[in-house]
Amino acid sequence: MNDQTAEPEDFASLYRYAFEQFGASALWSSKPVPDPTPADALAITHSLRVEGDRDARKLAEKIEQACRAVV
Repeated sequence: MNDQTAEPEDFASLYRYAFEQFGASALWSSKPVPDPTPADALAITHSLRVEGDRDARKLAEKIEQACRAVV
């Protein structure tokens, strides 16, 4: 993730950001949905952790926090 880029904090924006930044490297086996639910966002966190780098893992944590905030 680029420090100069302002990262969104709601789960849907983080979900879209994940596919923009890590789609080819960490989310290659997933297809983005147009209107993600918290469950959709949580579903990609495992792939971000396993297939991604340190930045992808940090993003997975942010997605989980954003999803918990909704519940």
